Amino acid sequence: MSPVHIVALGGSLLRPEEAGARSMWMGQLRQLMVHLEGNGRKIGLVVGGGLPAREGIELVNEIIADPHRLDQVGIAATRLNATVLQQLLLDIGCDVAPSVPHTVEEARSLLDDHSIVVMGGTVPGHTTDTVAVKLAAVVHARHCVIATNVSHVFTKDPRHHDDAEALTELTLAELASIVGVGESLEPGASAVVDPVAVETAIEAGLDLAVLDGRDVSRIDDALDGKPFEGTLIKA
Repeated sequence: MSPVHIVALGGSLLRPEEAGARSMWMGQLRQLMVHLEGNGRKIGLVVGGGLPAREGIELVNEIIADPHRLDQVGIAATRLNATVLQQLLLDIGCDVAPSVPHTVEEARSLLDDHSIVVMGGTVPGHTTDTVAVKLAAVVHARHCVIATNVSHVFTKDPRHHDDAEALTELTLAELASIVGVGESLEPGASAVVDPVAVETAIEAGLDLAVLDGRDVSRIDDALDGKPFEGTLIKA
């Protein structure tokens, strides 16, 4: 198989509330996918739920108490976002799998026959970060890129702590001490890296890269093995 790259795209990157920025970002992402495909690379994109997931969960949050049922709402939103990007790439002739896989195994199989696979969530309790790390492990990717709306992993949550420091390199064990390990997030909640994804990466011995995916050039640099602005997390 050709080299495979796996990228977790946070749902926030689709930015339905910012039409201009969204259109520019989608155009740049399409250019990157065309470039990678043209160089014989294979790409798995795992897309988060973002605003559609939060809004869907909020609709029934006070009525449905079962977190797994709420997670199913979020998963449906991730698959909607995945379909948006799938169709965006099909529209310009990319070799994209015609279906949005519902399991990591299905995605791995589709990558045998297509250059690009776009998927969302799989099962309750697993964020798309976890799905991406699991997919990266089964296709033997060099690492998994987690593209979100923050620039780095920080020592503390920078939204609440002015003294939070951006980290450029750390180990998975150090990341686990910051975000936790193995604890599922509440439906609709988010963290710079999901603790279940951290546990999965530790088990797989897989490097991670965390970066601000609103700047597509940072994704490109990380996938190309170049120095990138963000955080490299070593197994």
